[in-house]
Amino acid sequence: MHGAAAVLALAAGLGLGLSGCVGSTPTSPSPSPTAQALTAQAPTAAPAPPPGPTLRPKLDARTNLAYYDFVASGVVAANPAAGGRDFIDALVAGGFDRAQMEVTFDETSAALAADSIQFAVRFDGECLIGQNGPATGGYHGTVMPLLASGTCLVGATRQIDW
Repeated sequence: MHGAAAVLALAAGLGLGLSGCVGSTPTSPSPSPTAQALTAQAPTAAPAPPPGPTLRPKLDARTNLAYYDFVASGVVAANPAAGGRDFIDALVAGGFDRAQMEVTFDETSAALAADSIQFAVRFDGECLIGQNGPATGGYHGTVMPLLASGTCLVGATRQIDW
């Protein structure tokens, strides 16, 4: 950068030194080629990242899967070993209806950590279902039809009473 500054200083000095040799007609100085090159290389602001998906409650479950995945993936990013309550709380904070949610237990009946947990939201006659845990290779989300029972998850689920 010192070389560029020296070139600019030299160009400015030459411009001043030659100003006495020019006729009396005033002219506006034009930037030197070096100054133009430096201006052209000035860094620009990085573009803003695209906004994340949003909840669209008047549309179907498939349309809202991207938002469901966005919320659940945020939970996993914050805590890869997150429990069912973490997902339910995040989905509620994201605008999903707690009364339409189901979640499996974080522990087995033998008091061992579950290999994976499932959590679901009944949404417009379908189910947004998420699963996370070491047995499933991390988080996965999908849309499935309601079961004949009117629920989303098979088997025992835990009461969401917090």
